[in-house]
Amino acid sequence: MILIAYSLVCLIFGTTFLAIKIGVDAGLPPFFSAGLRFLVAGSAILAWMAIKRKASFKLLLRKEPALTGLLLTFGTFASLYWAEQHVSSGLAAVLSATGPIMILLLQSVVHRKRVSDVSLIGCLVGLAGVLLLVLPSLKLNMSLLWLAGCIVVLIGECAYATGTLYTRTVTARLPEAHPIALNAAQMMYGGAAMLLLSLLTESPPPSAVLASKDAIGSLLYLTVVGSMIGHSLYYWLVAKTDPVFPSTWLYISPPIAVGAGMLFYGEKVALMSAAGVATIILGTMLVNAEPLKQLLGRAVIVPLPHRRKLNGED
Repeated sequence: MILIAYSLVCLIFGTTFLAIKIGVDAGLPPFFSAGLRFLVAGSAILAWMAIKRKASFKLLLRKEPALTGLLLTFGTFASLYWAEQHVSSGLAAVLSATGPIMILLLQSVVHRKRVSDVSLIGCLVGLAGVLLLVLPSLKLNMSLLWLAGCIVVLIGECAYATGTLYTRTVTARLPEAHPIALNAAQMMYGGAAMLLLSLLTESPPPSAVLASKDAIGSLLYLTVVGSMIGHSLYYWLVAKTDPVFPSTWLYISPPIAVGAGMLFYGEKVALMSAAGVATIILGTMLVNAEPLKQLLGRAVIVPLPHRRKLNGED
């Protein structure tokens, strides 16, 4: 189940880059579209779980989901959406791929957990693969806004790394709360914060923009598939595995994003991108070597008759 969820997270998050691009090109204000996406998705998930009596709206009164929302949702996506107005999507992908490295380093400092040489090398190899993937189309415009965009993406990744590690503290502190409910609450807080920021800094989108099929399609896909499904699966993976493991979607998503751009948006891909894809896969395998070994070991060690007993089968 963990490997299936991880594969879905990579696929979903890889295609959200194109969905965001379509929405921005349609004229949707960045903070408004991001805030609406997460607030609606989080509200729908928490309401559904409350109806199923698996969660309560009292969860919103806790400080933990608020802090997680400010870090994981607001800090990460407000930074990314703003920065992509001034840097290319390829450069934003490269900078975003620093997330797993930041998690490893932060984890070693905060939790005093030793970083294995293989994991660190895997992160560096994965980052090199992302560079190879986007380098052919990378065009840098050295300006103050370009520099600010780069810095803002890195700040957002610091928030992402901090929020990912804090998630483990939240799930341990609130063991009775369902991981998906916690994710919904943090999305609501993060989305509300971005809508407030939009109110203070952006003009309302014209009705013609909101009524366009590209804007509607982008918002629906990002809200339902990207946030309600993708982020719920990601939050579940963080709660069930090592925080570094699910974060490596940042290495898998660029090849998926490039393929989606080629097929559906007419974007061109250079031959160097093939080397980037191979390098990214290699880096992901290295950084996840130990977690994958443990997961596969569990599947092999438990004999089939014993599994049937565990499942209550005769």
